[in-house]
Amino acid sequence: MSAGLHKLEAMARGYALAAVRADREGRIQEAISNYKKAIDILGKIVRLYPDNPLAHVYRGIIQQYRRRVEQLEKLGVPASPAEAEQLEDWIVTERPRVRFSDIADLEHAKQAIKEAIIYPVRRPDLFPLGWPRGILLFGPPGCGKTMLAAAVANEVDGVFFNVDAASIMSKWLGDAEKRVRMLFEKAREAARGGRPAIIFIDEIDALLGVHESEVGGEVRVRNQFLKEMDGLQDKSSKLHVYVIGATNKPWKLDEPFIRRFQKRIYIPPPDRRARLELFKLYTRGLRLTPDVDLEKLADMTEGYSASDIKDIVMEAHLRTVRELFERQGGQGEPRPLTMEDFVESIRSRRPSITREMIEAYEKWYERFRG
Repeated sequence: MSAGLHKLEAMARGYALAAVRADREGRIQEAISNYKKAIDILGKIVRLYPDNPLAHVYRGIIQQYRRRVEQLEKLGVPASPAEAEQLEDWIVTERPRVRFSDIADLEHAKQAIKEAIIYPVRRPDLFPLGWPRGILLFGPPGCGKTMLAAAVANEVDGVFFNVDAASIMSKWLGDAEKRVRMLFEKAREAARGGRPAIIFIDEIDALLGVHESEVGGEVRVRNQFLKEMDGLQDKSSKLHVYVIGATNKPWKLDEPFIRRFQKRIYIPPPDRRARLELFKLYTRGLRLTPDVDLEKLADMTEGYSASDIKDIVMEAHLRTVRELFERQGGQGEPRPLTMEDFVESIRSRRPSITREMIEAYEKWYERFRG
């Protein structure tokens, strides 16, 4: 990493820490001043180093700090302890509504997750040697990785900690190691209370990957994650705390972290049978004309992700809603969807997955299959 980038990042961190400290202690003008200084330096980093791996993270920091400055300038009062805690509410802990039955296909992935998480939760006595605590879901975008993680938390009535790398770096600038420890401690508290804890980290490669340049405390954060994940592997611990990481770029992950994820599960794009099930799932509850051939639609959508197929159905339905407003002023009900609606929707959307992408995932899976 260049000395210039390192110096700028260190300065930004210093101003950010000073701003947060002043904010919490009620020194409003000092907080505003330091937030603005951090914003200026981070903006300079983005302009001077646009190819930096975490440039998008810094843009997120800038937006967050700008919003906080606006709040402080408008209110002119310090945040209460409760409000300050809300600002630090860096995880989402809510019971997901999605279940395995809501996910079309991915039977291999579902079975692997059942064996790694659901069976040990229900019958830990059957696992005297322990069970996997780290699960890596990888594959093309839009193929169901996040839904799988949410579904498993619901299947075991667990607490779901939904974290992404950008939120870690933007909200924890300069204090990341401490926050990582807090994340895992909160998860352990939930598990000690009798509920499994699922820590889901999306885009995990942005946090735990290998980059040409290291940014600030990134190495320390990775080391803290290693330490925490090693703690989960303690065979004397029977707490049900699991880390599920999701990535579209598994080849960017540092090898020590790959080893911590004992289960590495490839989430492939849907095959024909899965695409058919997806069309059935997403058209459930919609009115269709008799000419709609879901089998043919499945044939037409090779290379499309699950997310693509959902968008295709949504766009087809939107055609009927658009007509209702343009022709009837929004009165009445939309007409049933026709085969033409679906075909036009497919024609207007290119598949998001290429053969080259699939080959790259399969090659990585062959090397790190787990």
